[in-house]
Amino acid sequence: MSSSEFIIIGGGMVAGYAAKELATRGLKSGQLTIISSDTALPYERPPLSKGFLLGKETEASILINSSDFYREQGIDVRLQTSVNTIDLSKHRVVTSANDELSYEKLLLATGARPRTLDVPGAKLDGVFYLRSMDDSRAIRERAEKSKQAVVIGSGFIGMEVASVLAQKNIRTTMIIREDRVWRRVFTPEMSAFFERYYSDRGVQLMKSGSLASIEGKHSVASAVLKDGRELPFDMVVAGVGAVPVTELAAKSGLQIENGVVVNEYLETSAAAVSAAGDIANYFDSLFQKRRRVEHWDNAVSQGQHWARVVTGDRRPFVHVPYFFSDIFDLSYELWGDSDGATENVVRGDMQSAKFSVWWLKDDRLIAAFVMNRPDEERQLAPQWIEAKKKVSPKVLADSAKPLQDALR
Repeated sequence: MSSSEFIIIGGGMVAGYAAKELATRGLKSGQLTIISSDTALPYERPPLSKGFLLGKETEASILINSSDFYREQGIDVRLQTSVNTIDLSKHRVVTSANDELSYEKLLLATGARPRTLDVPGAKLDGVFYLRSMDDSRAIRERAEKSKQAVVIGSGFIGMEVASVLAQKNIRTTMIIREDRVWRRVFTPEMSAFFERYYSDRGVQLMKSGSLASIEGKHSVASAVLKDGRELPFDMVVAGVGAVPVTELAAKSGLQIENGVVVNEYLETSAAAVSAAGDIANYFDSLFQKRRRVEHWDNAVSQGQHWARVVTGDRRPFVHVPYFFSDIFDLSYELWGDSDGATENVVRGDMQSAKFSVWWLKDDRLIAAFVMNRPDEERQLAPQWIEAKKKVSPKVLADSAKPLQDALR
């Protein structure tokens, strides 16, 4: 049986950034093992629905660390390998290759899998989900020979994929279950802006649409909605959410509740075992609630934080939730959590692509969306959320006044 001081199960972004952080903190050769079921070294996920999907970025360009990095640091990366069992009492794992490894500190970063469609025809050739590099490559290859596509869902995956397909001159239709785009996150006015933006670029939006079946003999040919409408297409990409991969953690006896439950240090209910990334259900001290986040920034930040904790810098994980997206020629950023907001304020012009939205709860800033606005808005938004700053809604709405003047 071999041993490693640190073992990370999962070869995604958490692992890549944890390895990088450990390297800056004096990692020695042989101290870290990464066990990954993926076929590639840890890579950035955002390009999968953006530059990589467009064909502008390569596999090498989206790697978090080069292969030379792992070799030079003496990090053992075991690709196409999974873990069958974790023995918490003996601090060891058994891999799919029947190798036994002992650990001093273990990090679970098994990520999430796409939620799949549950309709007739969902397993036909031409139905895609986007989670991995292989998924993105398969969608890109199918798009090269497609003329019509359907995207199911209007969250960030659905919006980004629809943007890419439309830019490839594919007639693209988005089927949206809700009555407007990304209802869970956007205000009605924001949804209206993005709906116009997509429509002006040739994307058809079918709101309040519910898929009944996918038709075709061997490959997809059309989609039938529950109201009887039928759409012909060559490919469909479903972005209908994800499910945390917690089976291994549950089998090991760890506490599971919408992911793996961890404390403020990302530690699980078992000694020496932590969880990070898509599977981690952590307590957000800024918003006083538990949350599980499936996004790039969370994976990066939690991977780095774990590396700091296990090398002696034991501090609670405190982080303003952050999200960014690129669609067509637009880029925007979003911070915080708008749940419970009592008011939202707009700076700029919502008829243009240059505006920001600020969510307040009793005049305290809790979330902000910024697109094509002055840098000070991008810089101050997360600072004010973390500091729980109170602002004047009236002054905040007056974009002719400096943002700092809105502080109370």
